Amino acid sequence: MSFDRFAANTIARVEFLGLLGAEERRELEQLGRRRSADRPEKLIARGDPADRVIVIEAGRVKVSVPTPAGDAVLTFRGPGALIGEQALVDDLPRSADVIAVEPVELLVIAASAFRGFLHRRPEVALAMLAVLSSRLRASDRRLAEFLAADTLGRISARLVELCDTHGELGDEGSVRVTLPITQEELAGWTGSSLESTAKALRSLRSLGWISTRRRAIEVHDLAALRGRAP
Repeated sequence: MSFDRFAANTIARVEFLGLLGAEERRELEQLGRRRSADRPEKLIARGDPADRVIVIEAGRVKVSVPTPAGDAVLTFRGPGALIGEQALVDDLPRSADVIAVEPVELLVIAASAFRGFLHRRPEVALAMLAVLSSRLRASDRRLAEFLAADTLGRISARLVELCDTHGELGDEGSVRVTLPITQEELAGWTGSSLESTAKALRSLRSLGWISTRRRAIEVHDLAALRGRAP
């Protein structure tokens, strides 16, 4: 694997599995076992020991932390993503739940086997560290948004992110969000109440920027959303 290729791909949001060469991927696949899951199965529970990592081969999951006000959604991960690597690095219990939001195909690798893989493949270890750094930067950006923006701005920012990472072109230049996200999950992702999230979505619909159905969002004016996002 070329680390220069990795750096270029990071900008394009290529996930961990996409950064591996064919030989590295074959070796990784030989270390793991494949399994399937469906919504809303919990793949990793907060407080679990760091005994394995998971590579998502198909489908998407949400990463969340339970709170008295409901689940705080930290992020969503899709095909190619590496899950559980943070606890592997610091050898502490899991800090969040990982839950399937649709049917997923997974490669599950024991922690000891994955550590051995990183020792044999130092460029893969560097790639994993760079992915961790990228996620930390994204977390910092979201914290700044939370402190600086109102609910409508935070909702707009997350809808832009969904278009960028889980969007496909629809009719007349619209973007369909392919992630089956609920209003409750969007509220938990933006640190907003369900009531204020519903109000923000109503405002965006009235402006003609989006349309929504159950677990479905279509964006009709992405440029306007970008302008409203912090």
